[in-house]
Amino acid sequence: MLIAAIDPMEQFLIHKVLALPPVTVGGLTMDLSITNAVVMMLVAGMLISLLFAASAKGALVPGRMQALGETLFDLIDGTLVTPIIGHHGKPYIPFVLTIFMLVLMMNLMGVVLSVGGVAGLHLNFTPTAQLAVTATLAVLTFVSVLVIGFVKNGLNMYKLFVPSGMPLLMVVFMVPIEMISFFVRPLTLAMRLFGNILGGHVVMNIFASFVVALGALGLTGGLASLGFLGAGASLAMVVALTGLELVVAGLQAFVFAALATVSLNEVVNLGHGH
Repeated sequence: MLIAAIDPMEQFLIHKVLALPPVTVGGLTMDLSITNAVVMMLVAGMLISLLFAASAKGALVPGRMQALGETLFDLIDGTLVTPIIGHHGKPYIPFVLTIFMLVLMMNLMGVVLSVGGVAGLHLNFTPTAQLAVTATLAVLTFVSVLVIGFVKNGLNMYKLFVPSGMPLLMVVFMVPIEMISFFVRPLTLAMRLFGNILGGHVVMNIFASFVVALGALGLTGGLASLGFLGAGASLAMVVALTGLELVVAGLQAFVFAALATVSLNEVVNLGHGH
């Protein structure tokens, strides 16, 4: 049957767009071919660059693009960085804003910006539905926080795992727990973003397949014409889920940036509040 031929996981397959010869470094062979994932991430980066280039007017009375850029900046500054980190967090606004915009744009790619399989290129792809992408973002964020922490605090970073005022006997038990909690953060960051984006797209694809399958069934006539009702209901669900996915795209980007800000606060304000 038609519905059996529709694979909701096919949209997440990696396809080569431009095959390049492998490169060997230190005995490790790496395939540097350009894939649909790479293309969509490059597109996301270019769109972000164009957005902020168009918004960097500096006009006294901002236009639409400048107002959008300022709104995004104020969202990160006024909602995350300053309330969580305090005035010491101003230098890190570009870092958090970049994380937020990159995740947001890649999330949106699979909802409103995907271009489908044009010329067999399979560009209908959401980068954040790939665990490798979300894990890379999470690890880079985590490493950046560690580097900032060591630059600001040096060897005093140990205070991150030893809460102030804790009895020495309790330190033996709490330090391993605090270290596990800290070093597991990249995993939770990656899995949360990956799971939410993957699950939403799978559900949307399944309901979209119902539209096609039930519509085709309705064309056979007779009692099977009731399939049009099911196709209509499924189409309504696809529309509703599309709206929900737009919300999830923004929410997950905000959550990712918020958790990165919380981690930054711990190393910027090590041992004291702001």
